[in-house]
Amino acid sequence: MKNVAVIGAGTMGNGITHVFAQNGFKVNLIDISEASLEKGITTIAKNLDRLITKEKITESVKTNTLNNISTYTSIADGVKNVDLVVEAATERLDLKLKIFKELDEVCQSNTILATNTSSISITQIAAVTNRAEKVIGMHFMNPVPIMKLVEIIRGYNTSDETTKIIMDLSLQLGKTPTEVNDYPGFVANRILMPMLNEAIETLYNGVAGVNEIDTVMKLGMAHPMGPLQLADFIGLDVCLSILNVLYDGFKNPKYAPCPLLINMVMAGKLGVKSGEGFYDYSNNRKAEKVAKQFI
Repeated sequence: MKNVAVIGAGTMGNGITHVFAQNGFKVNLIDISEASLEKGITTIAKNLDRLITKEKITESVKTNTLNNISTYTSIADGVKNVDLVVEAATERLDLKLKIFKELDEVCQSNTILATNTSSISITQIAAVTNRAEKVIGMHFMNPVPIMKLVEIIRGYNTSDETTKIIMDLSLQLGKTPTEVNDYPGFVANRILMPMLNEAIETLYNGVAGVNEIDTVMKLGMAHPMGPLQLADFIGLDVCLSILNVLYDGFKNPKYAPCPLLINMVMAGKLGVKSGEGFYDYSNNRKAEKVAKQFI
């Protein structure tokens, strides 16, 4: 397995592309927007430069990594002759179902279809294909080049063979794969998102301010980043989407998103990517400083 396609050139997609390409895989990065593809490649190059500065890789590794990446605006063209597709599009069920239906039609019969979804049912995604045994969740953590965990989620019909291939592949990427079952939010977000939501509720109820809440969790609980800053880093719209999946899936009020989170998303305050969330990132150097903590 040496030929991989990644769908989506955003934060997760370019990070996944980076990791595969740096480990010697030929990667077709696919996005409907040429501008998004250019931005994704630029991000990969900048992250490689940071690794060079930290003496973690050499200039030749950067060159080889970038040479391993090709870009496409067509799914049909980008998935020809690939062994694996990793979908990393926006966390919307309708979009993912549409993509997987198309992938099933245009990919070779032996191609494994993986999704980087952080909360949506693998079984539901697999149901729109004729290869449910070859559909699996491959949930990378952000930032992908640094974070070691890959949450491997088996759908109801995912085969043992597919699971073993993806577990072994994750090890080749220098990651630690951990197999979990297909329930809303899996493990990572089922535990993380209620914590972030509770931090937002704490702010909403006036218990403490943004800096105070984050300071308590950083210094008192040894978290590298406070929950409100982490929510900004993830994207408040993404947090809201995942909480809605959890709430819809379990029908348990403990997963109901805080009204403050809902209002901030409606107001377009999405965190680092919009320039403002619980913190102000309108100064690009501030946003860059956040990213440099991790890469």
